[in-house]
Amino acid sequence: MTPSEKIASTAHARDDAKPLVAKPTAGTRARAGRRKAKPSGRARITRPSRREPPAARRGSKTAKILALLQRPGGASLQQLQKATGWQAHSVRGFLSGVLKKKMGLCVESTKMKDSQRTYQVVSE
Repeated sequence: MTPSEKIASTAHARDDAKPLVAKPTAGTRARAGRRKAKPSGRARITRPSRREPPAARRGSKTAKILALLQRPGGASLQQLQKATGWQAHSVRGFLSGVLKKKMGLCVESTKMKDSQRTYQVVSE
């Protein structure tokens, strides 16, 4: 059998076979089942709650930071870095993301005369 006859015989065999259908992948299966959320008639207004902030586990870095920030004078960035072992950008991100956004605390920042910034948790 020559190579051209081989090709012709396999092409003929494919004509009789079932047509090839692409199977859906995991991504298309997941997208097919998803539906868009229906918009409600009203916009939801979220207000900060007046409840006690969630307590941090004893001995955790969150608890250490909260203890430092609740002191009368607050705490400087360097003190917070020393207590946690974090870099400055990580401490500032924690203050903004966890304490302000997740825990709903009001963190006040003041710049002292010696150009050192202090942070303090204040009650509203």
